[in-house]
Amino acid sequence: MDILSRKPSCDCEPSGRAAPAPSGMTSIVPFILSSPDNVKADEPCCGAPAGPAASPYEKPGYRICPFVDGFLQTNAGFIPRVKTRMTPSDRWGTLRARMNIGRNTYSISPGLYAVGNPDQDAPVLVTSNFKLTFDRVRMNLGGVSAYILVLDTRGINVWCAAGKGNFGTDELVNRVRRAEVSGLVSHKKLILPQLGATGISARQVKKQTGFSVIWGPVHCRDLKRFLKTGMTPDPSMRQVTFDLWERMVLIPVEISIAAKSFILMCLAAVFLSGIGPHLFSLTQALHRGWAAVTVLLGGLIAGAVLTPVLLDRLPGTMFSVKGAVAGLIVSIPLAFIMGHFTGFTGMLALVLAGGAVSSYLAMNFTGSTPFTSPSGVEKEMKTSMPFQAASLVTAVILWLVSVF
Repeated sequence: MDILSRKPSCDCEPSGRAAPAPSGMTSIVPFILSSPDNVKADEPCCGAPAGPAASPYEKPGYRICPFVDGFLQTNAGFIPRVKTRMTPSDRWGTLRARMNIGRNTYSISPGLYAVGNPDQDAPVLVTSNFKLTFDRVRMNLGGVSAYILVLDTRGINVWCAAGKGNFGTDELVNRVRRAEVSGLVSHKKLILPQLGATGISARQVKKQTGFSVIWGPVHCRDLKRFLKTGMTPDPSMRQVTFDLWERMVLIPVEISIAAKSFILMCLAAVFLSGIGPHLFSLTQALHRGWAAVTVLLGGLIAGAVLTPVLLDRLPGTMFSVKGAVAGLIVSIPLAFIMGHFTGFTGMLALVLAGGAVSSYLAMNFTGSTPFTSPSGVEKEMKTSMPFQAASLVTAVILWLVSVF
């Protein structure tokens, strides 16, 4: 997402002279509009009469995005000043991203931004260009004047980008130079998010730019308190949490990711449900298929909803075990209710299938929590996936046998 997004423009645009563009933001070219010499200022060059005056920073064919609240003129050129409140457009974008709609492209242009009216003593905060992260930072800076240096992390959040190398030393050094940060502030300090520490070498940043790295708080909500206390964090600012709300906001994404595979699984279940002594029965496919889809849906809810909600209450240390327990809690009563369609063998098949689906989906949360490590996740997958596959294969066999 660029600061300036394209919009339709007239073929006959007013001439203009370019003002200095913010360093590192090639897509932002503010224009000061003026009229051609042979056209009066109050006359349109073509089309309908002239409307209200446009922004002096607007470039023909582009528009300023809603989160930009004017521009700040500095030694490094014009820097976009951003709002510290969410606009309807921001809220709609957040909702879409939480539903995994356009999430992988929900980003902003990297470069330098301003909050309030920063001067030479203003702090410089560094973050990623994933818009959900950027929004969280600016929303927690109300009443603060600061610069926000946004790195090009390919639209990935700080934690994941640091692990992938996108939130890294080379990108930070390059962005500091391109944005001419040394000419904006009198100090030599960069405030970086603590969760980006794995990708940054503070010594190399100091060596190549002259700026010292200060590790900020884990959560953006602590930024103002961190700045007010002289950038001295207390222990609570260093603690990574994964509370109920932080787990629940992940649920829509997980469901949307699993949706396609789940639909295919349900279609396969309906087809298998129709196989019987007379080769294939549509009535049987509908009745038994309804039972199978109901239990599979229960497995989806157990793995993608109940497991994160009840994470601290479910037994076991591995997410796959927690998911299996949640799956059994949901699948057993559902299979019993559907027993008149399936018989005992079919009920057993449904329980195994629901538990396997829930266990597998629960493992998706291992990459979203502070409780696991890459090696631990890999070990859990190698241990759990064979059992999940065996349960599902056994369920299919029992389901086919149960009709005879």
